[in-house]
Amino acid sequence: MNNTTLKKILEQVALGGTSVTEAADQLKHLAFQDIDFAHIDHHRSLRKGFPEVIFGEGKTAEQTIGILEHMLPQENTVLVTRLSGEKAVKILPRFPESQYFDDARMLVCSKQEITITGRGLILVLCAGTSDIPVAREAFLTARYMGNQVEAVHDVGVAGIHRLLSHKALLDQAAVIIVVAGMEGALPSVVAGLVDRPVIAVPTSIGYGASLGGLTALFAMLNSCSSNVAVVNIDNGFGAGYMAATINRDLKFQI
Repeated sequence: MNNTTLKKILEQVALGGTSVTEAADQLKHLAFQDIDFAHIDHHRSLRKGFPEVIFGEGKTAEQTIGILEHMLPQENTVLVTRLSGEKAVKILPRFPESQYFDDARMLVCSKQEITITGRGLILVLCAGTSDIPVAREAFLTARYMGNQVEAVHDVGVAGIHRLLSHKALLDQAAVIIVVAGMEGALPSVVAGLVDRPVIAVPTSIGYGASLGGLTALFAMLNSCSSNVAVVNIDNGFGAGYMAATINRDLKFQI
């Protein structure tokens, strides 16, 4: 339940349009709801500004459907991350307001158009085309959390002139997410060009010595650019969420 919904319930009680009993019934699961295989945190929207996000990997389609059925009456937007196409096919018919993005393995249930509440632009960069799925997860997360988001793909350090051709966009961004595998050098380069927070996302893309993304992770953690923060390997969702959190509080003006 978000802050707007809570205020509407209280206003209706104050105006006499809703009885105290009816309001109490609507609020009885305000903290959390036990549905046997999950404890749904309905309070998260009030506490953190965005609903609980469903991690689809490891859950059955039926479990995901059950969680969505209990969340959507109280929320305008619910995200399901790391969801396979096979599960999405079973879930989509149950929720007409849902959409599946196979490039990001993300399902979005949204009852209304996105309202932009972020203060500035979030820019998502990725080093190579192979990094796009992680970049898309970051893009969609930030977008559905109410931000203006743009993306630029395939601007890795092997052809640095490609990145530099987007310098005006780099300067416009309030927060920059940089997704890279292989040697993981791109976030350091980007951070050295701007005075904005850079969120680095290592991916598991690369040859043997990339160690499933550990090489990129270590490179980003050891960046000499002071404005770099790092999330986990392939964690586009975490990067998008953090960027949205920064952009929500950032007093940035273009």
